Amino acid sequence: MRSVEPLVGGEDVRRVVALAVDALRDADAHAWEAKAGTLEWTCWETLEHLADDLFTYAARFGLAKPPTSGLLPFRTSSDRSGGPANVIFADRAGGAEGLLTIVEACGGLLVSVLRAAPSDTVAYHVFGASDPEGFAAMAVVEVLVHTHDLAQGLDLEWSPPRELCERVLKRLFPHHAAVDGDAWEILLWATGRIALPDRPRLTEWRWYGTRDAS
Repeated sequence: MRSVEPLVGGEDVRRVVALAVDALRDADAHAWEAKAGTLEWTCWETLEHLADDLFTYAARFGLAKPPTSGLLPFRTSSDRSGGPANVIFADRAGGAEGLLTIVEACGGLLVSVLRAAPSDTVAYHVFGASDPEGFAAMAVVEVLVHTHDLAQGLDLEWSPPRELCERVLKRLFPHHAAVDGDAWEILLWATGRIALPDRPRLTEWRWYGTRDAS
């Protein structure tokens, strides 16, 4: 078991969710059906997907022995062909504020279970079983980059803390450690959102959340 302080933790998830919710509250109420950046999903669908990520990450660590070889058997569905397949959906009658509340609640749930989970617990992810630190970093990346997608579709500004971007890059993208530049731009490049001056936009990408057993 590692005794060092984790690079990323539950309080980072709480912080970035709060920053994202605050930024997205400024959106035009009529803009949520616009496409989210370069995604094929609408802004509403993308935010539901983000809530779903936070909830399903939390659900893994709700078990005394999280699964390490597959997802929990939730029934997933999509509101339309091509839309995200989720467990979590928001009541449209609640509007964007209701959906933002769901995102905040799912983020808080994840914070709580990560805080309670032993640091050597591992749970399944398609990119490799990971520990609470890894899932905290994954959640932060999901919030950072999907808020970027949403900000593009909703015509908002989004400029997250660079030190947080640096820490999730170090934890999940060690294969890009040699890339120099602004940590936020590097994270956007590493997740296929933008090109860098000397590096083309990635058409395939992944992170590495597998727990370091050292």
